[in-house]
Amino acid sequence: MAKIIKFWMPVLMCMGLIFYMSSIPGTNIPSVIPFQNIIYHSGVFFILALVFKRALKNTSRLTYGKIIVSTLIFGIIYAFTDELHQAYVPNRTVSGFDVFIDALGVTLGSLIYR
Repeated sequence: MAKIIKFWMPVLMCMGLIFYMSSIPGTNIPSVIPFQNIIYHSGVFFILALVFKRALKNTSRLTYGKIIVSTLIFGIIYAFTDELHQAYVPNRTVSGFDVFIDALGVTLGSLIYR
């Protein structure tokens, strides 16, 4: 049980952070750096892929290839649900481009960590 908590808690925390950040109304998000939307989306989904892949690697018997595919599927589905969630947040919109950037982050994260 401790092993499951150790490896899956970071996944849940990262998902919670994404959900929290997506809950902030669009007018309350300050623009600090150029391309911050792209950096945020790709970066946070890169991290989500890293921790998800790590959790699968340490708590399942899946092969390396199946871990990568599972990470990609999970990350892209979560990216879609994140965008759907934003549809209900004031001054936020659903964006296919954001899902694409999220998917790039997930892809990089799933391929880098071995």
